[in-house]
Amino acid sequence: MPIITIAHGAYSGGNAIAESVAKTLGYKSIDREVLIEASKRYGIPEAKYVEILEAESRWWERWRESLRLYRITLQAAMCEVAQGGELVYHGRAGQQLLPGVGHVLRVLVVAPLDYRIGVVRAQKGMDEQNGRQFLHELDRVRSRRFRALFNDDWQDPVGYDLVLNMGKMQRDGAKCLIVEAAKLEEYQPTAATDQAFKDLALGSRVHAMLCTAPDTKGLALEVRAEGGHFYVKGRVDYGLEDKVVDLVKHVPGVNKVTSDLYSVPPEAF
Repeated sequence: MPIITIAHGAYSGGNAIAESVAKTLGYKSIDREVLIEASKRYGIPEAKYVEILEAESRWWERWRESLRLYRITLQAAMCEVAQGGELVYHGRAGQQLLPGVGHVLRVLVVAPLDYRIGVVRAQKGMDEQNGRQFLHELDRVRSRRFRALFNDDWQDPVGYDLVLNMGKMQRDGAKCLIVEAAKLEEYQPTAATDQAFKDLALGSRVHAMLCTAPDTKGLALEVRAEGGHFYVKGRVDYGLEDKVVDLVKHVPGVNKVTSDLYSVPPEAF
């Protein structure tokens, strides 16, 4: 059975649908656990991830240089919690954190604005005008953050395998469609898709390690893993070429390292 990611607009009912799907399939249901895992492993406060993904803040521009770090460590954490599959993830950016893995079923849950306003009014006691403004601002912030992190539009239906509009559909109907889609042959794990996941997990783990290690954090390196063979390229500080390769070699799962690293000696300046 596939890994299932469910992206959803705020107040569209996506979380409840995800929980129902997970219960029916006997899967784990994961949301903030990815943020907790990333925070625990890489020493970045969970609140930072929350604000980067969701909340508006006046110091947003100061963080733009760190967005790459958050993206890489989030992907590494996502791969950790997705080990073994049987997972429904309904947090932010699930469809972007597991690229190139064929046994991921990517679902988008949407709902008309009037439907969402009704939910906000019921849950928060707002009038229609304030509810509309609240959702407009929430959507604006989340779309802005997603584009900054992934250079993509999370509402683009082309990025999903299944799009469900809750304006008419009931929750149980949405659950049934997702469960049935998860049974399709196209989304079942194969030797090739399992290897793709292993390569992504190893590459993400090593990349996150390099981004947070004292000697190599801040380096803009390109990395990829292929069956235990790790490739790393890019510019590093003078004298760090061997250090980078040595760090990578000691990561469990790395059997061979091919590097294309370069630096500029101080005398060149």
